[in-house]
Amino acid sequence: MSTRALISEFTGTALLVFFAVGAAVLAGDFIGTVGIALAFGFVLLALSYALGPVSGCHVNPAVTLGMLAARRIDPRTAVGYWVAQVLGCIVGAAVLFLLAKQVPGLQTHAQFGTNGFADRSAVELGTGGAFLAEVVLTFLFVFVYLSVTHRVAVVGFDGLPIGLALAAVHIVGIPLTGTSVNPARSLGPALFAGGAAITQLWLFILAPLIGGGLAALAQRFTHPPGGRLREADRVV
Repeated sequence: MSTRALISEFTGTALLVFFAVGAAVLAGDFIGTVGIALAFGFVLLALSYALGPVSGCHVNPAVTLGMLAARRIDPRTAVGYWVAQVLGCIVGAAVLFLLAKQVPGLQTHAQFGTNGFADRSAVELGTGGAFLAEVVLTFLFVFVYLSVTHRVAVVGFDGLPIGLALAAVHIVGIPLTGTSVNPARSLGPALFAGGAAITQLWLFILAPLIGGGLAALAQRFTHPPGGRLREADRVV
């Protein structure tokens, strides 16, 4: 694990939150569900090409957990990535919050692009349904990530299916929960939104982590490793 990799995870997570969540907060009424979904996909696609060769461009604790469970990174690297991602999501959300406050009439309390269930879901999806949805959506996203990145780094065309998968899960998930599939993406905005966004945050941390872990388990059966990853293939 290098300082460059940690800075990349911090920067990438901050940019993902600012631009992708910002699309929902600042332009959601103009671009709609598909536009928001594409914003998430396009931002991650761009970040994958920019930061993938440096850190793998996880920018998501669920992806990091999947990589850890798949034995592609060690626990020390995973913890470092998680710390960088949490700090990055807070900084990205803080800058977005400052910008949102400059928009007259824009509501941020308990909203601010946060995730939710029950009366905070567009279709009023209950707790159980929201939990299941986040597990399944995260499973798909992390499964794709693990399947197309045979090494630790994201190189070549690896970023394309990753970005497309994130856009796809958002198209399905936005009406259900607002789509998390990323505990960091949920944490940052919730800290500034407050209210019910905080009390419901547990689901959007726990369910994506479970989905990421299950994806790593499934991927070991569908793409059995030929042996331990060579040390030269690791991002350090």
